[in-house]
Amino acid sequence: MLTWKHRQPMIEPTALQSVLRRLIWGVVIATTVAMGMNQAAAQTIALVNGDPITQFDIDQRAKLIQISTQKTPTRNEVIEELIGEKLKINLLKRFMIDGIDKDVDNAFANMARRMRSTPRDFTETLGKQGVKVETIKSRIKADLIWGQIIRGRYQSNFQFSDQEVNARLQSKNRDDAGVVGFEYTLRPILFLVPRGSPPAAFEARAKEAEALRSRFQSCDEGIALARNLRFVAVRPPVVRGSADLPPPIRDMLAKTEVGRLTTPETTQQGVEVQALCGKRQSDNAPAKKEIRDEMFNEQFAIISKKFLKELRDQAMIEFK
Repeated sequence: MLTWKHRQPMIEPTALQSVLRRLIWGVVIATTVAMGMNQAAAQTIALVNGDPITQFDIDQRAKLIQISTQKTPTRNEVIEELIGEKLKINLLKRFMIDGIDKDVDNAFANMARRMRSTPRDFTETLGKQGVKVETIKSRIKADLIWGQIIRGRYQSNFQFSDQEVNARLQSKNRDDAGVVGFEYTLRPILFLVPRGSPPAAFEARAKEAEALRSRFQSCDEGIALARNLRFVAVRPPVVRGSADLPPPIRDMLAKTEVGRLTTPETTQQGVEVQALCGKRQSDNAPAKKEIRDEMFNEQFAIISKKFLKELRDQAMIEFK
């Protein structure tokens, strides 16, 4: 009796070679494309004193500028900013600045805090928008180096007399020109809320803060009351000038009596109130502070432009 055996179809040698060639060429092409993409990203566009500016740097900075300004910069604007940044960072070879990396991390943390975020969460947020944390930290580093060097090297250019400040203030015809400044002694009191808690937890702590506020009649007795509450932190005294405070906080303190608490504010750590324990008049009025800052910024811009031009004239800049 004859039986039939199922046999696998054989691939002819020529057909097998053809399949292998296609597979090999597919891998080669994919690898070549990937290498080309990596090379394009790492392609050097310019050298600043031997320090490269790559296409990746340009793409990253363009994204950062667009996120921070809501405007799309031109390619030339991005390259010019990166050249200036390289020149500023290169100053570390000429000037000794201790702890610059720690200052960068602190500045980044403060930036995250202003965004009501943590450095880690802020890094993730930037990453989702296509910006690496190194990109923004490089910019921060350049700004910190530049600020310290300009202020230190040209210190005498930033000394403004009261006569100069008053003259500028009078020329502005500001309504608050005659408003006096104050120096406040504050005791921050924080009603702690665990991270990740729902809004109801903050609302409950805000009610507790309001209850303390109604009982708080003086700093001596009120601070003792606050310390007896659960999960409440009483901070050491801080002295703040009205000229250094944002207008909303300045207005809030102006309406608060000495020995009483300010209205509760929600923070990342919980709900905070400020005990106003001292208040005295100061010569540093808010309007004068703003004028001094204005004059400083104007002078800083003039000196920066001149010094950066000097650095660029002395630099070895090569475009590829």
